[in-house]
Amino acid sequence: MPDSHPEPSATDDPLAIICGGGSLPFAVADAVLRHGRRAVLFPLRGFGDPAAVERYPHHWIALGQFGRMCRLASAERCRDVVFIGNLTRPSLHEIRLDWQTLRLLPRIVRLYRGGDDRLLSGIGRIFEEHGFRLLGAHEVAPEILVAEGAMGKRAPSERDQADIATGLAVLAAMGPFDIGQAAVVAAGHVLAVEAAEGTDAMLSRVADLRRLGRIRYPVGVGVLVKAPKVGQDRRFDLPSIGPQTVAGVIRAGLAGLAVVAGGTIMAEPEVVATAADRGKIFVVGVPDPQRQ
Repeated sequence: MPDSHPEPSATDDPLAIICGGGSLPFAVADAVLRHGRRAVLFPLRGFGDPAAVERYPHHWIALGQFGRMCRLASAERCRDVVFIGNLTRPSLHEIRLDWQTLRLLPRIVRLYRGGDDRLLSGIGRIFEEHGFRLLGAHEVAPEILVAEGAMGKRAPSERDQADIATGLAVLAAMGPFDIGQAAVVAAGHVLAVEAAEGTDAMLSRVADLRRLGRIRYPVGVGVLVKAPKVGQDRRFDLPSIGPQTVAGVIRAGLAGLAVVAGGTIMAEPEVVATAADRGKIFVVGVPDPQRQ
């Protein structure tokens, strides 16, 4: 991670953080507090970590309780809103609709006819139409972004760099279809691409393929590559990595993982670097091909 970061814009108003699963919501909340701003968490039932949430001012909400979210955020004087954390895309029948969400149901149904970026961007527009300002987590906590360069003792080889370039090209080609943000490439051969299952499950699939003999490359060949989708609204669902990602790369027998610097967020960077060194893999931030 870099030694310094641009300061987020200062404001006296509290920040609303809508929390999915994982540790990233709390990393963002802690960073916001360090910058001198109050954070109010709105953890989603079934996803937020109850024990961790207790450390912060918070209000539990269920998916589909847009009216409740609006009332509580207004009472807390929160105008700025951040979405962060793991979330499995629910089916419409799993959403507990309050009256205000019910009025928006025809629009939400239309948003479901597409990928995650279409859905999240559309929900963001609904929030903005109700007086909120949607921010990316990296805008209020820039220190969570991955910096360019290696994060541990190891760096990618020339073969790994070629696989990284191939992976980035594959993800750029997938982007217009709003599919996924990760791919595994070994010696120029695309072994897997991420879809609805997510990165961890994709890596488990690669590990299974290796165990079954479907992947014949030796351990230490292949790279996990993660990048934002082309044209994605970067306020939502930036690619993320953490200790679990490193563990998955090691189990899959890969050489390492490469992510787009400035376009990927990272949980527990010190743990990531230590785990990568222990597992003899590299973790590297590479230049953003969409901004070159």
